[in-house]
Amino acid sequence: MNVLFLKTVALATMIIDHYGAIFQSGENIYRIIGRIAFPVYCFLLVEGYFHTGDVKKYGKRLLLFALISEIPFDLAFYGKVGFTHQNIFFTLFIGLAAIYFLEKKERKYSFNKNLVIAAAGILAMFLFVDYSIMGVIYILSFYFTRDFSKKRQILYMAVIMLFTNLMSSPLQQFSLLALPLIYFYNGEPGLKNKFLQIMFYAAYPLHLLLFYFFK
Repeated sequence: MNVLFLKTVALATMIIDHYGAIFQSGENIYRIIGRIAFPVYCFLLVEGYFHTGDVKKYGKRLLLFALISEIPFDLAFYGKVGFTHQNIFFTLFIGLAAIYFLEKKERKYSFNKNLVIAAAGILAMFLFVDYSIMGVIYILSFYFTRDFSKKRQILYMAVIMLFTNLMSSPLQQFSLLALPLIYFYNGEPGLKNKFLQIMFYAAYPLHLLLFYFFK
């Protein structure tokens, strides 16, 4: 399973999840399937950090789509524009920034690792981003276990997710369904070009806009 396959699975399960949340709120099956998406995105974010040629450009792209997606996100889920809950791109941006400062600590910056982790968690809660501090924990857990053997990483992540998910709804425990997919990741990018890259980003605000209009 390469990057393209994981991205496709994450996108498809996310759209199914959003469909269930917006149109089928009484049917848990859509939300259960949707729990697969976020752990895969967190894993791919960490992999992306270590494979991108320009981390700052990567971060700017995440932030740009966070801003672009906010109005579609608010309209699709709340029917109006507000600041009560920010979309998932903000969560991913915070996670990427935390990794950046953790990695830079020994070279240019002198931030304490615990301070960086705490700041990322507090910022996620303060901004009311999707998945809140739990999202930061997922991302940084994949980061800190990246050099483990695959079996050891999956085991650690299962334990971390089991306990972290307790701060959310019981349905969040189905996020562990993402771990077998991550286990079989082969480290290959798969088909890769600029068009596909942009489409995977643009699919987020576009499908939310469509759901809003259909609703």
